[in-house]
Amino acid sequence: MTATRDAERATDDAAASTATPFGSGLHWLYVVGGAIGFLASFVLSVEEYLSLLNPDYVASCSLNPIVSCGSVMESDQATLFGFPNPLIGVAAFAVVVTVGVALLTGLRAPRWFWLGMQLGTTLGVILVHWLIVQSLYEIGALCPYCMVVWVVTIAIFAYTTLHNLEQGHLPAGGARPAVLGLIRFHTLVVVLWYLVIVALILQAFWSYWTTLL
Repeated sequence: MTATRDAERATDDAAASTATPFGSGLHWLYVVGGAIGFLASFVLSVEEYLSLLNPDYVASCSLNPIVSCGSVMESDQATLFGFPNPLIGVAAFAVVVTVGVALLTGLRAPRWFWLGMQLGTTLGVILVHWLIVQSLYEIGALCPYCMVVWVVTIAIFAYTTLHNLEQGHLPAGGARPAVLGLIRFHTLVVVLWYLVIVALILQAFWSYWTTLL
């Protein structure tokens, strides 16, 4: 019985391994994606600091009435926890880059470590989607640097989750076949996620986009 169970587990692991490009790919995502997110958050922090010094300062990412960092930075949502949101990104993405470098140098992280990464990326993606909703339907403006953070955070969350499901850090139970399907078509899953957000952006500002045609 034990031998049969071990054989089934080995088969599942082999299937998951064949279906995914994870491993060092995820580590590089942490390093490169984390660095991009850190840079975007840092630049936005600088822009916000300059706008505080000079009320007449026009942010470099304020391009038109819709694509305007200034409008986003002036909103109440920009200081959700009492300080500028970009500072969260600066700290969080620095951790992600550090984790990526550690993994690339050979760190064999235990399960609790990956569950910690899962918690952090889950909180990050929830915050990002709250900010997406606020930008589209409350603030009525888009911040280019913020959108870079959206893209990076979604990718990091998606691949962290798929990795944890693949490795068994997150229990899949009877949904294991569906999980293997998601892992196999991981690129499609992430691309569709992005396309939904693009569609929401087009819908929310459709009247403005049509004036550009």
